[in-house]
Amino acid sequence: MSGFEHYEKEVADLDREIRRYAAICGVNLDSRAEVEACMADHRAESARESLRGLLVLRLKLETEMLELGMRPPSLGQIGGE
Repeated sequence: MSGFEHYEKEVADLDREIRRYAAICGVNLDSRAEVEACMADHRAESARESLRGLLVLRLKLETEMLELGMRPPSLGQIGGE
């Protein structure tokens, strides 16, 4: 186990930070193209790098949840609170 024990809380906390950085960077989380463009963009911009890191962490959390038979909310579902 990676250290995630309270998956619902972990994903909610992570999603809150992703929404925050997406807003700062102007990335629409409902747009797969915008999310993919953000992941491919390696500018030195601090907020965008933070968002990229959070998205990678989200992917790792989703993978672990799926391996345990859990169903994480999709990235498009986190656009609002």
